[in-house]
Amino acid sequence: MPTSKPTRSPVRHSKRSSRASPSLAAIRHAVVDCARCPRLLAYCARIARVKKAAHRDAVYWGKPVPGFGSRRARVLVLGLAPAAHGANRTGRVFTGDGSGDFLMRAMHSAGFANMPTTPHARDGLTLTDAYITAAVRCAPPENKPSRRELENCQSHLEDELDALRELRVIVTSGRIAYDAYWRVMRRRHVQPSPKPAFEHGPVYSPDEAQTLIASYHPSRQNTNTGRLTPSMFASIFQRARQLIDSPPRAKRP
Repeated sequence: MPTSKPTRSPVRHSKRSSRASPSLAAIRHAVVDCARCPRLLAYCARIARVKKAAHRDAVYWGKPVPGFGSRRARVLVLGLAPAAHGANRTGRVFTGDGSGDFLMRAMHSAGFANMPTTPHARDGLTLTDAYITAAVRCAPPENKPSRRELENCQSHLEDELDALRELRVIVTSGRIAYDAYWRVMRRRHVQPSPKPAFEHGPVYSPDEAQTLIASYHPSRQNTNTGRLTPSMFASIFQRARQLIDSPPRAKRP
């Protein structure tokens, strides 16, 4: 599937937060201790008690899941939320399920990960130039967080964007992640006009903001039906690699 050329949309200038950026360690603690969404916390805890037959002997994490990766990341991967028996079990985003392996194969092919699978949180996985996070940090029932729950988690994403000062590319995985990122940009006065429609593959380069690459989510619904193939997903990260290895674009006066 061909990758589109970067497109620019008229935007208002962005404004970084005037407050001091917290460290990634502080953000991690804030996420794990977060209690803003009682429905999600109760669901995560219940799944951790009930478990899945295949993981009946596992000790589930059962709490909000923080981001993971390099503090010098130039690429941020933004997903939807922890899977009930994936990251909600392992405690690391995109770890312990098919979606995580599908993602890691694509990232590994572009040199962002040292291994193509991600079975558990102590598997030796290391990310280079990349950081992975999610729009919602708790596993939501039926993978459907409410609008309020998305809003409750937005400040965690904003903090990560501030802390990761070398970011150049954002890869959004799925429509919910795509919309969540544009909501953050809107708060920072980066407002495409019109807002680009969600689809797989386009590259957007708004002034005063990181380049955005939109992708379908590696859910089984997408990968098992062929809507998202391994080559399609790998091309997203090959494009991200090309972008971060090229000279930064000049800012408009």
